[in-house]
Amino acid sequence: MPGTATLPENAGDIGQSGHFRALESLYASAPVNALFRSRLEVPGPGEARISFEVGEEHHHAAGAAHGTLYFKMLDDAAFYAANSLVTDRFLLTTGFNLFFTKPVREGPVVAEGKWISGKRRVYVAEARLVDAEGEEIGRGTGTFMRSNIPLGGLPGYRT
Repeated sequence: MPGTATLPENAGDIGQSGHFRALESLYASAPVNALFRSRLEVPGPGEARISFEVGEEHHHAAGAAHGTLYFKMLDDAAFYAANSLVTDRFLLTTGFNLFFTKPVREGPVVAEGKWISGKRRVYVAEARLVDAEGEEIGRGTGTFMRSNIPLGGLPGYRT
């Protein structure tokens, strides 16, 4: 597991914990997340956890969660795990591979994200989805690149 987030010189009093709470606020403020009953937690550097509920509104024609839900939650968990290590810039997803291992129809699911490598420009993180029975239902690995978008300039990034 990685050590600590590298704080930029202009980070002031935000600190590592403040950065994690600000990322949680940023997630909650994103308009797309109003479509999902979900909650982000950043428990430590290089880690992220998203708890969410799968319901009928997420189903494809055969009655199980559509792959878009798998991708969204895996990408977000991996993204926030990586961005927990970057306090001055918003990261962007540049690639993502995912694997479906089991269909899910309804109930609570957790996306667990973990930073794997990279500390300068490109970051690699993985995530997995776990259902209420503790079984993995999907997993993915993403690459994320530093953008020119300052985190501090985003309205949802609040400490």
